[in-house]
Amino acid sequence: MFNSSLMAMRPLVRSNSRSYAVKLTEHQAAIMARGLPKRERLRGVQDIIVVASGKGGVGKSTVAANFACSLAKLGKRVGLLDGDIFGPSIPLLMNVHDEPLVNNENLMIPPQNYNVKCLSMGMLTPPDSAIIWRGPLVMSAIQRLLKGADWSPLDVLVIDTPPGTGDVHLSLTQHAPISGVILVSTPHTAAVEVTLRGAKMYEKLKVPIFGLVENMRYSICDKCKQRMEFFRPDQSTKGLPKKLISLPLDAHIAECCEEGVPVVVKYPDSDYSELFKQLAQQITDTLDERRNQDLKESSNSST
Repeated sequence: MFNSSLMAMRPLVRSNSRSYAVKLTEHQAAIMARGLPKRERLRGVQDIIVVASGKGGVGKSTVAANFACSLAKLGKRVGLLDGDIFGPSIPLLMNVHDEPLVNNENLMIPPQNYNVKCLSMGMLTPPDSAIIWRGPLVMSAIQRLLKGADWSPLDVLVIDTPPGTGDVHLSLTQHAPISGVILVSTPHTAAVEVTLRGAKMYEKLKVPIFGLVENMRYSICDKCKQRMEFFRPDQSTKGLPKKLISLPLDAHIAECCEEGVPVVVKYPDSDYSELFKQLAQQITDTLDERRNQDLKESSNSST
């Protein structure tokens, strides 16, 4: 089964290095365009949402897993793709470790847990192995995880991405239309500055940004329910897109991550889960508004 799953990841692309002048001629531009992947909608997938941040360690994977499960609790058909090739964590957070089966079309069948379809390189490689790949192999792996899987039918595919603004982010935007990005950051100055660079990258790529999930600013005491702030009042996420929700550092997060059960699943009535419910509803409403607007514009243009 391991070999058949890896077969679905092939072929891996080879790249030839070539330099061009700063100003391209029409002929050069046409040649370069031939080498770019074709951006097309995933079969049976309505919307793709990317969870991103330029900074590592701010809780992207935890946000992605709980957000995906919150969408599923709203009745949405949801998939969760782990875009971190070198440090996949979705198998641990979602307790999905089995190698995916391959169907008759040579497409991987994402295993499912908590009503969420999941796929990750962590399911295709031994847990103690290290992936040592250059850029072209990483981009090809993302392509196969994205387009080489039978995701259909899905309302939303959530993609957890690695830190930085490199190959994975570019490959995702080149291969499929992204409905929007949810940024994640702590109020720490270093995190805010790097996350802002990530936001600028998506703006340049003309990918909509839903807003920011501010993470780990505070905690709530279990006994006295007093709010304890971890950052000075002047340390904020100023300059970043609008804040969607502000998440506390919850005592149950580490416990749930180790057990492979998202907080919103194990503690559905907690304040933490309520915030994710709000986030899922906000994004759902935004997507619905866009569709209604597109239908209205399409109707007006036809008349």
